[in-house]
Amino acid sequence: MKVLMINGSPRANGNTAAALGEMEKIFAQEGVETEVLHIGSQAVRGCVGCLQCAEKGRCVFDDAVNQAAPKFEACDGLVVGSPVYYASANATLVAFLTRLFYSTHFDKRMKVGAAVVAARRGGLSATFDELNKFFTISGMPVASSQYWNSVHGRLPGEAAGDAEGLQTMRTLARNMTFLMKSIQLGRDAYGLPEREQAQRTNFIR
Repeated sequence: MKVLMINGSPRANGNTAAALGEMEKIFAQEGVETEVLHIGSQAVRGCVGCLQCAEKGRCVFDDAVNQAAPKFEACDGLVVGSPVYYASANATLVAFLTRLFYSTHFDKRMKVGAAVVAARRGGLSATFDELNKFFTISGMPVASSQYWNSVHGRLPGEAAGDAEGLQTMRTLARNMTFLMKSIQLGRDAYGLPEREQAQRTNFIR
């Protein structure tokens, strides 16, 4: 089992990293391989809607998105962590995820997704919902925990004092591991669910 972890914070060792690190400990105990990509401080531009990825099979902007694409394809689960800015995820992370999900055309169904957010106080639920939308539009089951997947802290290291938040991360990692292993067993026994031809319906005709 492999889990790709995306740190969307510009601080490599901030509170988002602390949350992801707590999950890494459990994944290691469960025999799950992890890799962390630090995206928040990189220069990642947004999608320009050129549609060239449909022809090239990769994003026309050759940066961290294309580097992450094969890792995403190979993984069994994806964890995306972000700090909260104005009740939203880091804009660099959103640009990265938008292009990563849109430009990759491999089957993402049944890869397990988990969103993790960190904030001083508010905006956690809104950011959590924002990140989960990338998973649910792609047929990816979403891993849950004992609470919404969040930790509190303002200055780097403060999340270490959020005992409930860190426990939530550990529970999330255990639940995610169980879900990935269960899906693997189901895939081996029954295969993936039937997939219909996509129906594209516009609201304006």
